[in-house]
Amino acid sequence: MWYGLLDTQRRLANAFADNALNVCGWAGPAWVPSLPHAARDWLSRSTCAFATAPPFAIAAVQCNGRRIPVEEDVVDETPVGTLRRFTRASARRAKAHSAPVLLCAPLAGHHAVMLRETVETLLETRPAVYITDWADARDVPLGAGPLAFADYVNAVERFILQVAAAGMPAHVMAVCQGCIPALAAASLLAASNGGCLASITLLGGPIDTRRHATSMDRFAHSHTLRWFSDTTVDKVPPPYRGVGRRVYPGYLQQAALLAAHPSRQLELEARYWSNWLAGDSCGAQAALRSLNEYAAVLDMSECYFLDMLRVVFKHHLLARGVWSIGGRHVDTTALKHVPLCTIEGDRDHITGAGQTHCAHVLCHAADAPQQRQVTVNQCDHYDLFTGPRWRSAVCPLLCEFWDSVEDASAMRSERDAALDVVHRNEV
Repeated sequence: MWYGLLDTQRRLANAFADNALNVCGWAGPAWVPSLPHAARDWLSRSTCAFATAPPFAIAAVQCNGRRIPVEEDVVDETPVGTLRRFTRASARRAKAHSAPVLLCAPLAGHHAVMLRETVETLLETRPAVYITDWADARDVPLGAGPLAFADYVNAVERFILQVAAAGMPAHVMAVCQGCIPALAAASLLAASNGGCLASITLLGGPIDTRRHATSMDRFAHSHTLRWFSDTTVDKVPPPYRGVGRRVYPGYLQQAALLAAHPSRQLELEARYWSNWLAGDSCGAQAALRSLNEYAAVLDMSECYFLDMLRVVFKHHLLARGVWSIGGRHVDTTALKHVPLCTIEGDRDHITGAGQTHCAHVLCHAADAPQQRQVTVNQCDHYDLFTGPRWRSAVCPLLCEFWDSVEDASAMRSERDAALDVVHRNEV
């Protein structure tokens, strides 16, 4: 359809902007040396013209008033994505039973770097944070397979095992649509290897979109899969490695989000330009980073996109307990003994009220040793993982939940060890 034409236009716009900067230079006031670059960045954001996603680039975090260096490395790679690890230099001095966090990013049109602030904040209290960095489908060759929804569930399952292989069970944390593959993968693992899960935390995830359906839920449910395939799917053009792959393009997702929820984009733009015009270079740089992360969109394979619509928004397979992956039944009740925390925002316009909290019923979490069900006041969807509400309300709640889980686990281990000593002495 339009992918090839729009991609050509983006490349021409970038080339024109680069040439204009080189030829014309900048003769404006010294206090605004970056005006041309600001305009060029705006053009790239508006046309989805970033060649690659911005890097996480978390060099250090503030911890107890000290600046602690952070190391980033790649732990595992699959065709659908990469498992990245961020480790504090002081990780060796963390408490002995402090478990790592695996953050399952949503595959909903944005690169995982949109959760950069989430990772950075978690590192202030957690020694190690892993994140699923999903691949842009336009860069995955056709030979890698169709990239179906099941492939992503299998990848999350594999990543959880990779994190737990270091010797400690993982706190699995998922955001938005990432809650679906995370909960499915955790259920499959709990049925066979429950020891690799320390806890599960779900933030603003559409587990059951039949509950308080939002406008997005109703739109997805009211259109057929054929309509989505015919109207929103296009082929990746050259020179990308995924040439010929049918995808739901990132530029469509950006347009859809801007049309449905313009306030987020306007808020980020206003924050950037107001800081820039006020001469606050640090504030402008932070706002620009958030803008670029939000504008870093990716393509989703047609197979994944239609699977996601079918499983989540049309047939509600996970919520109804009738989902199978590769012949394995996704039985959420296998998680009944795993600590579960669900968090919703009272102003969430993307995930309806109760859509995430329903996981407690699905998992029979009343039997779990610890469980939390929290609705955060004055909190919209994005506040659940970024911004002041994330830092002041959501993140402290998560850390307190994880600490309580780890303390209870340590007490059980000490009790079991003491009972074992008593038993040996009696023998």
